[in-house]
Amino acid sequence: MSRKVVRTSKFRHVFGQAVKADQCYDDIRISQMTWDSNFCTVNPKFVAMIVEASGGGAFIVLPLNKTGRIDMSYPNVCGHTGPVLDIEFCPHNDNIIASGSEDCSVMIWEIPDGGLITPLTDPVVKLEGHSKRVGILSWHPTAHNVLMSAGCDNVVILWNVARGEAVVRIDSVHTDLIYSACWNRDGSKILTSCKDKTLRILDPRKGTVLVEKEKPHEGSRPVRAVFMSDGKILSTGFSRMSERQVALWDPNNFGEPLTLQELDTGSGVLLPFYDPDTGVVYLCGKGDSSIRYFEVTDEAPYVHFLSMYSSKESQKGMGYMPKRGLEVNKCEIARFYKLHERKCEPIVMTVPRKSDLFQEDLYPNTIGPEPSVEADEWFEGKNGQPILISLKDGFVATTKAKEFKVHKSLLKTTTASAGNQHDNSGDVQSLKKEVQDLKAEIEALTKRVKELESKH
Repeated sequence: MSRKVVRTSKFRHVFGQAVKADQCYDDIRISQMTWDSNFCTVNPKFVAMIVEASGGGAFIVLPLNKTGRIDMSYPNVCGHTGPVLDIEFCPHNDNIIASGSEDCSVMIWEIPDGGLITPLTDPVVKLEGHSKRVGILSWHPTAHNVLMSAGCDNVVILWNVARGEAVVRIDSVHTDLIYSACWNRDGSKILTSCKDKTLRILDPRKGTVLVEKEKPHEGSRPVRAVFMSDGKILSTGFSRMSERQVALWDPNNFGEPLTLQELDTGSGVLLPFYDPDTGVVYLCGKGDSSIRYFEVTDEAPYVHFLSMYSSKESQKGMGYMPKRGLEVNKCEIARFYKLHERKCEPIVMTVPRKSDLFQEDLYPNTIGPEPSVEADEWFEGKNGQPILISLKDGFVATTKAKEFKVHKSLLKTTTASAGNQHDNSGDVQSLKKEVQDLKAEIEALTKRVKELESKH
């Protein structure tokens, strides 16, 4: 009689825990839009959430430490004329965020350190090229200022954000609605899932299909797919009987999945969040009240169920903190920002360890905020591997955040040069007025000081 040997893994006992109530973000009216994006994006400085807005679309950006009840009058980012469908922070500059909307545009915003004081209505750049609503955004992992957007016009556009131009337009590949689009580790390939029941790996610069897989999941509900760090693909979808599934594929042998597991009969789309450092993938169902997590390894059955975090409240969306924003001294390997109807609740995933020392096996060098290649170089064919950083002493930015520069002279604007001159003269006038106001204030203060001196 053979005894079943339990698979050894340092992540077998990972557990999820919601933070205390005073560390949540309360009284935020999360968007009611029926769209399967995350509705939330986070980085070590800010958390951003799509919110309900009357007349147009808006999202709120809060400094991470601004927990508790958020005042109704807190300023939003509200420049879109239609509901916002997706938002994503730039991985190379924590103050830059992109938003895609039902108004067919993509906008790039710069959030000041400390958060907004007044509502933000004017983007740094407005990217126009889609003819229907834009529901998917993804920044390039290693190239500076390269953004991918996918719209309901079945088109994928790669933008050079600094120039404000669409460099690559992939419009003849997808025959139906695009469900998801993501980059591989060095950004040399794009993976898309589509309503025509096909997974495609694309060459991003040529816009050609390198390899495709029809019907990765038999059901007709939406499919999501992400690249693993070794080039394999993890997909979530539905069976013909509407059971939710997770599958792992080898693109070099796309015929059969390496593994395909049925999970449950839930109706929400499973959003996969993959951590390349630990090999753990987290599946968050929209409308679920749980997060399942699995370890992806090289040994069969490849995708190993670890555990499940459960709560009472269902999730409207989910933000995922980059590794450099985690508390390494507490053995935190992931942090999610779960959206409820009226609040955002951080959930911390921890590996239980007795030692307070830095756990090198949990924190290999991870992707840092430095890009390894500029946009122009990347579009010309140069790939760049991610620049890794150590988390040993808690990540501290040693170099200044990559400055976000927009080449105004290169932006494709229709404004006449006369208009620009008029704008400049307006700027000069406002500066002159500020100087005059300051002079008046200084005079008044000097007068007050003299009065006080004479009294003494």
